[in-house]
Amino acid sequence: MELTLLGLAVAPGVAIALYVYFRDKYEKEPLSLLLKTFFAGFFVVIIAAMVESMFMELFPTNNTNYFSTIINTFIFVGLTEELSKYLCLYAVAYPKADFNEPFDGITYAVMVSMGFATSENIMYVMDGGMHVAVIRIFTAVPAHATFGVMMGYFVGLAKFRNHHAPLLLMGIGTATFFHGLYDFFLSINSIELLALGALVSLLIGVRFSFKAMKLLNENSPFRYSTIILRQKQADTQ
Repeated sequence: MELTLLGLAVAPGVAIALYVYFRDKYEKEPLSLLLKTFFAGFFVVIIAAMVESMFMELFPTNNTNYFSTIINTFIFVGLTEELSKYLCLYAVAYPKADFNEPFDGITYAVMVSMGFATSENIMYVMDGGMHVAVIRIFTAVPAHATFGVMMGYFVGLAKFRNHHAPLLLMGIGTATFFHGLYDFFLSINSIELLALGALVSLLIGVRFSFKAMKLLNENSPFRYSTIILRQKQADTQ
C-alpha cells in the first residue's frame, strides 16, 4: 500500500515534467541539467518550510478573517515558496549556456516546480492516504506546474532582454499572486467560494500555461533551422 501511495505521489509531477519537456519542440535540454533543477526544487521544500514556520512564529495570524488569510496565503506561503523556486531556477539553470532560448525558462521553471510539488506531495499523500493522492493529482500538482510556467515565461523573456529586471520581478510576482489566490480560496470557510475560486484560478493558470508554451515555441530561434534540417533529412530518405 505504501509503495502504491508513493507511486501516486511521484507520478503526477514526473508526468507533467515529461509533458513540458516534450513540448519543447526544437532544442531539447540536457538530462543532467533537468535533473539538477528537479532535485533542487525537491530539496528546497525543506528551506521553504522552515522559513514559513519562522514567519508564522514571528508574526502569528489565524484564518478567522480575510486579512489574516491573505497574509498567510500570499506572503507566508505563496511568496516564500515561489521565491524559493525562483532562487533554485536562477542559481542552477539561468546562467547555463544550455538556457539558450525563452522557452527554456518554462522548461527549467517547471522542473523546479515539479520537484517542489513532488516532495510536498509525498509528505501530504503518505500522511493523508489514497483520497489525498487522487485529489492532489488534479489540483495541487497541476497548480504548481502553472505557477512554474508563469514564472518561467517571464524569466525566459528576461534573460534574452538583457536580464530585464522588471520581467524577472513579474515572473516572481505573477507566480506568487496566483499561488496566493489559489491557496486563499482553499483556506476560507466557504465550500462554494472554495470550489469556484480555486477552480477558476487553476483554470486561468492552465490556459495561460498552454498559450505561453505555444507562443514561445512559435517564436523559438531554433524553429526554422530545425524545420529545414528535418526537410533535408526527409529529402535524402
